[in-house]
Amino acid sequence: MKKLIAYITAGYPDPNFTTDLALSLQEAGVDILELGIAFSDPVADGPVIEEANLRSLQQGFKMKKLYDMTQEIAPKMETFWMGYFNSFYAQGVQNISQIARDLGVKGFIIPDLPHEESRVYQPIFQQHQLSLVNFVAPTDGKARIAKIIEKSQGFIYLVAYAGITGSGTAEDLSSVISEIKATSQTPLYIGFGVDEKSAKEKSKGVDGVIVGSAFVKVLLDDSLSHSEKIKKICAKARVIKEAIN
Repeated sequence: MKKLIAYITAGYPDPNFTTDLALSLQEAGVDILELGIAFSDPVADGPVIEEANLRSLQQGFKMKKLYDMTQEIAPKMETFWMGYFNSFYAQGVQNISQIARDLGVKGFIIPDLPHEESRVYQPIFQQHQLSLVNFVAPTDGKARIAKIIEKSQGFIYLVAYAGITGSGTAEDLSSVISEIKATSQTPLYIGFGVDEKSAKEKSKGVDGVIVGSAFVKVLLDDSLSHSEKIKKICAKARVIKEAIN
């Protein structure tokens, strides 16, 4: 069965909501959670997730709150922290890795940490039994793809198009998918622009899909109550899970 990975921005509208949403998403069929660390300049993300990051920071997001939320979530569902490298560096890579392991986090997703630079920190992640998820883009050549996925851990994040999250661009990824599948046994999940309409098509040839902006849009809808937001996001998750399987 193909997996559904959900990204949500931690701490918005508030930490209790994040915890309730995460555990509700698990009941709705989400297999893996990307718990997003709010950051002021999320360069790989589009306006939807960028706005959620800003609102979370305005609500007083702190790393301590991330740790508290994770303590409630990670023992119950597979959880990765998704954020920008400055957030990890500011805490001390060794320190934050130890905290993550103690809380039950499976690994990190850091889109602005290039593969070449990540090698400096890989021994720390490995020491704490954490996976660093590798990104593969449709613009990567065969040699670079082979280098990126050679020691891939957790899962491989296939970027559906060159650009930012949520823009809905489409590209033919069949050759990239074949290249990865021929040389790696690591699960391959596709992200960027995946929603109820595109999930079935984008899931072809991969092991699952990563959905972020489609869920976060609902978080930003101030006309909905907290319970209505959770209900609507979970309904989307169920539709997507069914579509990809």
